[in-house]
Amino acid sequence: MSLKAKINNFIKRLFDIFVSLFLLILFSPIMLIIAIAIKIDSKGPIFYKQKRVTKGLKEFNLIKFRTMRVGADKQGFLTVGMKDPRVTRVGYFLRKYKLDELPQLINVLKGDMSLVGPRPELLHRVIKLPPEQKIYYENYLPGITCYASIEYIKENELLEKAGLKTKEEVEDFYMKNILPDKIELNKKYFANPTVLHDIKILFLTFLKILKLK
Repeated sequence: MSLKAKINNFIKRLFDIFVSLFLLILFSPIMLIIAIAIKIDSKGPIFYKQKRVTKGLKEFNLIKFRTMRVGADKQGFLTVGMKDPRVTRVGYFLRKYKLDELPQLINVLKGDMSLVGPRPELLHRVIKLPPEQKIYYENYLPGITCYASIEYIKENELLEKAGLKTKEEVEDFYMKNILPDKIELNKKYFANPTVLHDIKILFLTFLKILKLK
């Protein structure tokens, strides 16, 4: 790794720590309200943890606010449409405005993730990718948002329109049609993974969420 790349990674890490800590403090009252709403709405834990892949293909526990009923992931990891019966009432609201992602700021502080980077994937998906695509999960920290996250902000609706019936069909469609396109979308970030680029993507993400109805 060149000196320039090392300096860039150091600055990016400082940016991640400062911003994630600031946002955790800023949103702590909202996160408390969300936690209470989850406990009132359905049985189960407040947080949902799932093994995902970080840089070097190492697994870590991704943290989200729980939006589905306990054990729902046994029926598949991807949700289809806005009326997936596995999603709780509070979960629909959290998912719509991406509030379920807020606990991932903790993952950023721990160094498992960055604010901006390819969305963390499941290991069994990454190992199936060809080397030219897998390299992006090997060499970069995953992020809370990225160009693909912005483009596929309504991914569940896209899966619903595909008319898929089983979890196997959903998974196959995702691997063949969505994940490769996400990697292509993120290539322009991979070419210039700097703090200024991160700020641009964070701003675009915020604008996209504000436009959600």
